[in-house]
Amino acid sequence: MTATPKFSSTFIFETKDLTDEFHRFYGEIALRARQIPGFLGEEAWHNEDTGLHAEVYYWTDIDALRNLVDVDTHRLAKSRYGEWLGEYRVVIAEVQTVYGNPTLGLEHIPELEEKS
Repeated sequence: MTATPKFSSTFIFETKDLTDEFHRFYGEIALRARQIPGFLGEEAWHNEDTGLHAEVYYWTDIDALRNLVDVDTHRLAKSRYGEWLGEYRVVIAEVQTVYGNPTLGLEHIPELEEKS
């Protein structure tokens, strides 16, 4: 990631019954997010002790993030979250700066995938 992200969106949730259908939705949303101009990368974290999972996406601007919210699959999954997830929290943050290795922990960084 050569550009410093301007926004991050973090989705933290309790896992319940993560069915095959959940994984299909999850995969499609992630794939479509990666195709949005302004997507810079993502990372995921899971805590086995608490069962909490976090997905963090990085964006060049708020409009790119809003494009994810408008994805039809994302809207449908939001309407059905209770089937698969417990409590959740979404954090939208404006990024001031990034220190250290800017790609540590990131997956699906567009500029690196284009070179492959």
